[in-house]
Amino acid sequence: MRGAGIEIAGVSKTFNIESDNPFTALTETSIDIRPGEFVSVVGASGCGKSTLLLITAGLLEATRGEVRIAGERLTRPLTDVGIVFQEDLLLPFRTARDNILLQGSIRRLDRQRIEDHTEDLMRKLKLTGAGEKYPRQLSGGMRQRVAIARALVHDPSILLMDEPLGALDALTRLQVRHDLEKLWMDERPTVLLITHSVEEAVGLSDRVIVFSPSPGRIVADIRIDLPRPRPLALGEAPELVGYATQIYELFEELGVLQEHDPEEQ
Repeated sequence: MRGAGIEIAGVSKTFNIESDNPFTALTETSIDIRPGEFVSVVGASGCGKSTLLLITAGLLEATRGEVRIAGERLTRPLTDVGIVFQEDLLLPFRTARDNILLQGSIRRLDRQRIEDHTEDLMRKLKLTGAGEKYPRQLSGGMRQRVAIARALVHDPSILLMDEPLGALDALTRLQVRHDLEKLWMDERPTVLLITHSVEEAVGLSDRVIVFSPSPGRIVADIRIDLPRPRPLALGEAPELVGYATQIYELFEELGVLQEHDPEEQ
């Protein structure tokens, strides 16, 4: 697999534009993501992060600007893509393996190739032994691993993720994040990750894009210049902590985070 470049050029989005109460979710945003690069967007709730992802997927039309994939202007929903949301969205009547294989059936891809890739992804995501279980028989972390495998089984050049680990407990989130990084290093799709977690963004990404509060705009584009794989626990690497601190300080400047002032009591 080789990732495709993503060019987000001057994209903005205003909802209810013809009404008396238009709402601008995203101001002019430009991001150039190189093929195979892992880029995260962090920011406060409601700052337009998910709106940006939906526009990039071709599922939502921008008010202004355009998205280009591998140099071609995006004019319809992107097909060469895998998408992972916070909810796993697994079909309850299909086993874990069959949920993953569904992508191949829908796309009418070579059955043997998809089966082989499914087994490889299940091994890499520690799903061995879970293939014949139904979603109700799996933990939240296991279900999300299945969702990630389903998004990658057809070898997409682009992987879009919207808070994929947000519903997991802290320890499971650490492990799935670590396994996701290793899988990305093997598969190398171009990744755009939307997350509220600064640690998650720093631990996974080549670059972290910091958004302002609504309406969203880019306030920083920070390159995480550190070797891979990254440590399982962020605190084991002082350099990673330094990047996280830099982002938190930006959030303080933006008013997203505020320290308690004892004099206000």
